[in-house]
Amino acid sequence: MLANYSRPRRVVITGIGCVSPIGVGRDAVWNSFADGTSGVRRIESFDVSNSPVKIAAEVAYFDWQAELDPKDRKHVPRTVPLALAAAKQAVKDAGIDVTTLDLEERRRIGVQIGTGGGGLAFAEKHYEYFYLGPKTHASVYIIPASTHGGLSSEISMAFGLRGLSHVVSTGCTSSTDAIFYAAEHVALGRQDIMIAGGVDAPLAPGIFAGFNLMTVLTRQWNDEPPRASRPFDKDRSGIVLAEGSYLFVLESLESAQARGAKVYAEIAGYGSTCDAYHRVRLDDSGIEPARAMSLALEDAAMESGEIDYVNLHGTSTQLNDRIETKAVKIALGDRAYEIPMSATKSQVGHPQGASGAAGLLATLFAFDTEIIAPTINLDDPDPECDLDYSPVPGRKAEINAALCNCIGFGSKNSALVLKRYANV
Repeated sequence: MLANYSRPRRVVITGIGCVSPIGVGRDAVWNSFADGTSGVRRIESFDVSNSPVKIAAEVAYFDWQAELDPKDRKHVPRTVPLALAAAKQAVKDAGIDVTTLDLEERRRIGVQIGTGGGGLAFAEKHYEYFYLGPKTHASVYIIPASTHGGLSSEISMAFGLRGLSHVVSTGCTSSTDAIFYAAEHVALGRQDIMIAGGVDAPLAPGIFAGFNLMTVLTRQWNDEPPRASRPFDKDRSGIVLAEGSYLFVLESLESAQARGAKVYAEIAGYGSTCDAYHRVRLDDSGIEPARAMSLALEDAAMESGEIDYVNLHGTSTQLNDRIETKAVKIALGDRAYEIPMSATKSQVGHPQGASGAAGLLATLFAFDTEIIAPTINLDDPDPECDLDYSPVPGRKAEINAALCNCIGFGSKNSALVLKRYANV
């Protein structure tokens, strides 16, 4: 697969942008990580009086209209302002002024976004306008706005970037896959810089109806939203859906050094597999998620003993958390019991296709601050989930290498390995 793939250029992360349920901007989110803040609250964006699930991790205190020209506010899905805000933050954090770039330089910067739901919520709302009224509220751009590919185009147009502009939609692994594909483009010299990550906004009545039919959302914590997402806890009862945008600037080490940019971490390895088992359920064996992690380690030319932290998918469902625990043990052997881990979804919920990018953000937080974001609500650990999930409070630790795991619908599994940048 990728284990013997030669990378001519090292790829590093130099910019961070995020719009999340626990804060907008890197510093706000990192403070929330450290404090163990939950972003889960009662849904305000639509009527949930007849829904058995009344909570989600919505983005609050975010002026989405400020990210859009007034003439565009009717014509784009919520994912667009979320993505634009995070992209602007990431580009600024990386120290890139796109207004000074010439045409050839703009052609060397691309966009690679991962999303699960894309513009589905937008399509749902605007088709309702069209058929039930008022028709004047329906956008003439229902089709391009609701297709996933338009998401990266909006970012490219906003910055005037002429490089590749792609969207990956592989379920919950979408942003993990997008980040690595972006890294490969940089590594192979196809692009010098990439804006990459994930964005999703799946909070809409029709989408909730679908998840409710699958009975995978927790219904037990409507009166106590902050306690609802509880990965690996014995009383976990299901997913808490979320929205959010987590984008990064990836570039070649040579480019970062030439600009004197701060380097958060280096992307070292990637692995991806498929259980080929079920539309939504994991194979109980955990073999293929384990193999994805093992392939990522092999791709990075690293051993399990070199990993200092694991960011887990941690959906807060009974089945997935047990299988992921089993998979980690298969991949890391006895070392699994010695490595601190945590589940970002305990704080930000499950942002579908942006899940891997949210986990990457928490991992960069650990690299930069030497604090492991906690797995909150881990009050009574499941005996079958017996690894070190780093409950509250956040833990001090020096992180030199980390593994980020992601598991998705359709039996997909993807993992990234990151390492601390060393100028060697």
